[in-house]
Amino acid sequence: MSELKRVVKTFFGYAKRPDLYPELGRKIIKNIFNRKSAFRGKEETQKWAKSNAISQTEAIQTLFGIPAQRFQALFPAELSLAVKKELECPIKMGGAGALELIYHACEFTQAKSVVETGVAYGWSSFAALLSLEKRNGTLYSSDMPYLGQNGDQYVGCIVPEELKPHWKLFRHADKESLPKIFSKNTTFDVVHYDSDKSYEGRTWAYNELYSHLRKGGVFISDDIGDNSAYQDFCEKNSLNTAVVEFEGKYIGIFVK
Repeated sequence: MSELKRVVKTFFGYAKRPDLYPELGRKIIKNIFNRKSAFRGKEETQKWAKSNAISQTEAIQTLFGIPAQRFQALFPAELSLAVKKELECPIKMGGAGALELIYHACEFTQAKSVVETGVAYGWSSFAALLSLEKRNGTLYSSDMPYLGQNGDQYVGCIVPEELKPHWKLFRHADKESLPKIFSKNTTFDVVHYDSDKSYEGRTWAYNELYSHLRKGGVFISDDIGDNSAYQDFCEKNSLNTAVVEFEGKYIGIFVK
């Protein structure tokens, strides 16, 4: 699909959904007046992230004090089925990410409530839910509809049916979904951010999510090298964060 066709299809997708008009307005303003916000401070933050980066294994051992176990070794059958489901999906969404980091964060905190932004195939959801089900916990997820490619029905497609009773999915932008989530549950053991990549979007969400993370809880953000929002947030709040290098990108993680 050409970029123009995707833009037109996305616009008409919004037009049919009045509940998404607030996000449409934000996107129009961002694309007209603030297109560079996704890359603000990127060069310096890339240097900072690279100079501080450690592996998933090191992060798990250092932050959580537990040995890192490979996801494939822990859940071989579940992982194989999830990979099969992704391959069968007719649309392309985001990749698997650092599954061990998310799973071990939930195990370390003995999580009963987790909030994440960004779902796509559902890999991060899958990792969190495999831990949460042990304690009858709940995952609250915020994810925008895929208006440009008719992908709504495939969001979270790799998550097994037996894990879905522990999952609450909110299908709006973070600024609409997160207040709804916080009205259902006010305190979380683990936060995982992987949605709006703009500087402003990250900054708003980081502050909201951090305020609802319990002391001793774990905060994780993907793609922190895109701009300086995460670095600035950590410096402003005097947070001692670890930086994990994963498949050429950087993940920020700290214990509150």
